[in-house]
Amino acid sequence: MTSTRIINAPELLAPAGDRDCIRAAIENGANAVYFGLDCGFNARARAKNFAVEDLPNILRQLHGRGVKGYVTLNTLIFPSELPEVERHVIELAEAGVDAVLVQDLGLARLIRGICPQLAIHASTQMTLSSAECIAVAEELGIERVVLPRELSLDEIRDIRERSTMPVEVFVHGALCVAYSGQCLTSESLGGRSANRGQCAQACRLPYDLLCDGKLVETGDQKYLLSPQDLAAYDLVPELTKLGVCSLKIEGRLKTPEYVANITRHYRAAIDAAVAGNVAKFSPQEVEEMELSFSRGFSPGWLQGCDHKMLVPARSSDKRGVFLGTVKAVRPGYIAVQLAASIKRGDGVVFDCGRAEDDQQGGRVFEVFYKGRSLTDPISSGVVELTFAHGAFDFAEVQVGREVWKTDDPELTNRLRKTFAPGAINRRAPVDFEVQATAGETLRVTARVDQVAIEIRSTEPLPIARQHVLNEETLRTQLGRLGNSPFELRDLQATISGNPMAPLSVLGKVRHEIIERLTAAIEAVPQRRIASESVLANLRSALPAHEAPSSEQPELHVLCRTLPQLKSVLQHEVPSVYVDFADIREYREAVQVAHQHNAKILLATPRIQKPGEAGIFRALAKHGADGILVRNLAGLRFFAEQGLPVVADFSLNCANELTANWLREQGAGRISPSYDLNREQLLELVTAVPANWLECVIHQHMPMFHMEHCVFCAMLSPGTNKTNCGRPCDEHQVALRDRMGVDHPLTADVGCRNTLFNAVPQSAAEVVPTLLTQGVRHFRVELLDVPGSDRKLGEMLQLYRQLLRGEVTGREVWSRLAASNRVGVTRGTLEERRHPLAII
Repeated sequence: MTSTRIINAPELLAPAGDRDCIRAAIENGANAVYFGLDCGFNARARAKNFAVEDLPNILRQLHGRGVKGYVTLNTLIFPSELPEVERHVIELAEAGVDAVLVQDLGLARLIRGICPQLAIHASTQMTLSSAECIAVAEELGIERVVLPRELSLDEIRDIRERSTMPVEVFVHGALCVAYSGQCLTSESLGGRSANRGQCAQACRLPYDLLCDGKLVETGDQKYLLSPQDLAAYDLVPELTKLGVCSLKIEGRLKTPEYVANITRHYRAAIDAAVAGNVAKFSPQEVEEMELSFSRGFSPGWLQGCDHKMLVPARSSDKRGVFLGTVKAVRPGYIAVQLAASIKRGDGVVFDCGRAEDDQQGGRVFEVFYKGRSLTDPISSGVVELTFAHGAFDFAEVQVGREVWKTDDPELTNRLRKTFAPGAINRRAPVDFEVQATAGETLRVTARVDQVAIEIRSTEPLPIARQHVLNEETLRTQLGRLGNSPFELRDLQATISGNPMAPLSVLGKVRHEIIERLTAAIEAVPQRRIASESVLANLRSALPAHEAPSSEQPELHVLCRTLPQLKSVLQHEVPSVYVDFADIREYREAVQVAHQHNAKILLATPRIQKPGEAGIFRALAKHGADGILVRNLAGLRFFAEQGLPVVADFSLNCANELTANWLREQGAGRISPSYDLNREQLLELVTAVPANWLECVIHQHMPMFHMEHCVFCAMLSPGTNKTNCGRPCDEHQVALRDRMGVDHPLTADVGCRNTLFNAVPQSAAEVVPTLLTQGVRHFRVELLDVPGSDRKLGEMLQLYRQLLRGEVTGREVWSRLAASNRVGVTRGTLEERRHPLAII
């Protein structure tokens, strides 16, 4: 005997940057929307966002239409901000918000203490990329995880099989080239942290490729880090079968027309999938989605890695629909070989082979085909397009160049009608159960999802003399729900004793049903909200601060190659960390370090995906003195192994609540998040025992950390790590930005790329204050040996002298600037913008 698996429809989750977007999402089939507040603390600071005081009204609007509302509090939180965030969480819980999206681990703990009934969803910025990572975060009371975009269907399947946690998956919209929560580019180059909602989109800029110091001719491939947009409408059936609980559309910075357009297409795809079908969108329908916003559609990583497909590198901005190629340029018109439809009034742009902000184009005035002016769209053949006089410079348009359709006013108007004020295009299905017995009051139970109400008539039903009440009459009269947000789906009636129900009675019952059902749906849920400050209680549970230790400060040096490690050990460094691309060299590294009587810690990869737990087991076998962990799965694994653990910057510790939780999970010391500036770091130092912290004071900032492999995409005929030939083993690669700075690119054991800032950063000036506060562990991270062993020795000696109080911080970074031509800045511990900022 075989059982039939019942497939539940996944939630369709739409973005909302303003009230128009909310209406667009509701009327086009979203089950939930997510949005941010203008108080900050959300990862889209540039969106319009919403005022906290508007929340009750917004949630009534959403809940009255059967739509859930999720609020994004998905940034890192600094210690001084925790009281304000606590107040906002209370306001969210009181207003009836259905869930909060969170990145900060400490904030998750705070929310759970404030209101246990307020659901917490782990933002994709929490980087929970495996079942092992999710298991650790689950202890915070998280009820849903938004998975990283870098996971394939097979990897999602693995997580679903080994975890009971509901998971949410992005299905449409812009793709970040870097792992969310792990991108430090905007912070490093421009002082604008992506983990604080201020991403400056450096991935969308052009870069030149250097291989072994030589410039590689890449032709028109300049946007080496700009992925195409995600469009997974064809994969909705498979995601549904995997049991993904929510399909998420990216786009809180997008227009309401975009929200309407994309939401309605994915509504159709989900409904078809649940019915056992596949929604086959016509070329016209796909073209409509592309017109709302598109850098070119792709399945992202859902079907596995195809680096060449993901980043064609020829464009980074919205281009719309590929219309065709220029066949001729004549006075008054341009002839185009069509690949898509065009009509009067459409907007087009011509690729002139220059920067995207310097293209030529305009709105089509007339379309001629074989000498005849057309009023209807045409999608094939060669057409002549005319434009308003002086719309653009025809001389800039060349034969053979691509043409793109960027706008369709007819489509825009059609979409706007779906969410016009007062429009109700989508209604919640309501089910009725009716009990009609002669001599008793009419009883009607109405249900919408989990909400049910019961209505009784004021008078008992008389025995009918002529018109006996029947189910058809009930269905007709109760189903007249007018301009309400409800529609009759099912009616079950039990009728006995030949009752008669006057139409006036049925009409009165119907109106009462609408009124009370609306009130029940819009009602704020009853929740238990802490009456005392949870933050104060959590803070009071922290260990008391002790006087600064008399222990001598310790300098740890991170090395990235075996030769570099051997060179460092020649300078009698007592504590080293290693972060090698080839972890097979870790065994020798441990042996070499111990031969020099130095302690050694091995670094884990920043990302752990399904099937990669074996890397942890390999690291545990080498006899190292500890582990530098960079993800939650590694933290749990090595703590259970009994190995000393240092939690690295990638765990994004920005406040004392996160620090305390990481300590409870087994971290001996914690490296604060790189998002902290000088003042924020000192806040953290005063908020936790100083011996918990290990501060990185010299480094090349790891900017982009990517599943995308530039080595494979640009230096190999292959498409992924199975067929690329590993050019990363043979070549030194850098990306040159618009300022002419060459940023080194590396690949790790998982073939993930990291782009490092070419300019080393020094926090030397804050070290004396940190010493005074009791911090005793400091780290210098090397990228390459700077020029010679003598210069390496000079760098290490300067930092030793700094820790002994023999030189000033200014002397350190200025002398290092003299020995390193690319210069040294004061990094993220300084508010000043980087002088080489490209943002």
